[in-house]
Amino acid sequence: MTEPKSDLHRYLQSVREALVWKLDGLSEYDVRRPLTPTGTNLLGLVKHLAGVEAGYFGATFGRPFPEPLPFMADDAETNADMWATADESREDILALYRRVWAHADATVEALPLDTVGEVPWWPGERRHPTLHLILIHVIAETNRHAGHADIVRELIDGAAGLRRGNGNLPRVDGEWWESYQARLERVAREAGRS
Repeated sequence: MTEPKSDLHRYLQSVREALVWKLDGLSEYDVRRPLTPTGTNLLGLVKHLAGVEAGYFGATFGRPFPEPLPFMADDAETNADMWATADESREDILALYRRVWAHADATVEALPLDTVGEVPWWPGERRHPTLHLILIHVIAETNRHAGHADIVRELIDGAAGLRRGNGNLPRVDGEWWESYQARLERVAREAGRS
């Protein structure tokens, strides 16, 4: 049997690392490229999740992250947490995310899973979750954004998969993928005519 807190933490750390890996080997331009109509970009996803973890594992449990995060302030520009300015380097954002990890990990280590916190931006009936629920919530949110990062990275340079050394995809060549994609397009068109 494993301990529930360590299981949750292991899943959170695994998805954190998968997200960060999506930036490996890309230019400053490519990590910032908005590839969806809503501007989704790799570095912005990392920045956003730094703010998410700082809030949920910090102030929620009376353990505020010690650095100011102006992009998360009430008076911040809309969506300021979803992109990096030209003055914020990849190294700046990744270092911030890792400092937030350390702060969040200290909160997880220090508190029992049944510790109740307060999330002021949640509705009143749900405003007082346990650390257990916050861990699940943050794992779910991080996985959601890691999925966005998967798609954005694939659009940039075709790199796909879970992480270096474990693509979690069929081991086939580019010709197979082209044929597969064409087949799916034919099926979609056929279904669309029905």
